[in-house]
Amino acid sequence: MTSEHTTTPAGLRTAESDGVARPLTGRVAVVTGASSGIGAATAGRLAAAGAAVALLGRRADRLNELADRLRATATGTVLPLAVDLTDPEAVQAAARTVGSRLGRVDLVVAGAGAMLGAPFADARTEEWDRMIDVNLRGLLHTARVFTDDLLAAAADGRPADLVHVGSVAGHSLYPNWSVYCATKAAVAHLTRNLRAELGPRGVRVKNVEPGVTVTELGSDMQDGDMRATLARMRTDLRPLAAEDIAEAIAFAVSAPPHVNIAELIVVPVQQG
Repeated sequence: MTSEHTTTPAGLRTAESDGVARPLTGRVAVVTGASSGIGAATAGRLAAAGAAVALLGRRADRLNELADRLRATATGTVLPLAVDLTDPEAVQAAARTVGSRLGRVDLVVAGAGAMLGAPFADARTEEWDRMIDVNLRGLLHTARVFTDDLLAAAADGRPADLVHVGSVAGHSLYPNWSVYCATKAAVAHLTRNLRAELGPRGVRVKNVEPGVTVTELGSDMQDGDMRATLARMRTDLRPLAAEDIAEAIAFAVSAPPHVNIAELIVVPVQQG
């Protein structure tokens, strides 16, 4: 069956094949944290919607496996790139590779994260440093290195999206998760300020904040009691799956070009 196209308000062409709409056809996306969890699910969802997708993460084997799976059905290019997001030079090198292989980026999902809980008095400072490095510094490096591309896309009248994956922990109280919550609060307010700075120039900056979601996050916590606490959080109610958050992100970036879904809280119904 031949593909058919419809024209969106942004002037993009939305591909359809066998009745499947691909509203992100023609867009170039970067997803960090793509080796697992929400990042991997989001990369898959964006590829299914027609975007070319660069998969950024630490674990090359996982990225390559995901790329192989996505290529079976993707209409755009899928590019796996192993990178340490806390290393600014490595992120810049990855951005150059993405640009040369896929073209100008117009959709960035900063999904890499670390969630490590412990009572504050236990002073697990190496876990604090890791969360600050990944959840905040890595996100900053990612956003900065692709900002010029996003601004250029917006100047051309095309959709340009910078998506931060935050957490409801950024504005809720969770004892023994203080530093994690602090990093996500920083992400929330950073997003608001970038929205005020880049929004007038056409870039849609948004923060998607999941509630209780089943992913690998937290599996490497040093505190065994906190690992057990997290497991109970995920079994005491029906939690979200990574694919639920991916669906929310795909919805947000597929909105009409003049619409920014700026802050999206996605929680299990039972979480309230």
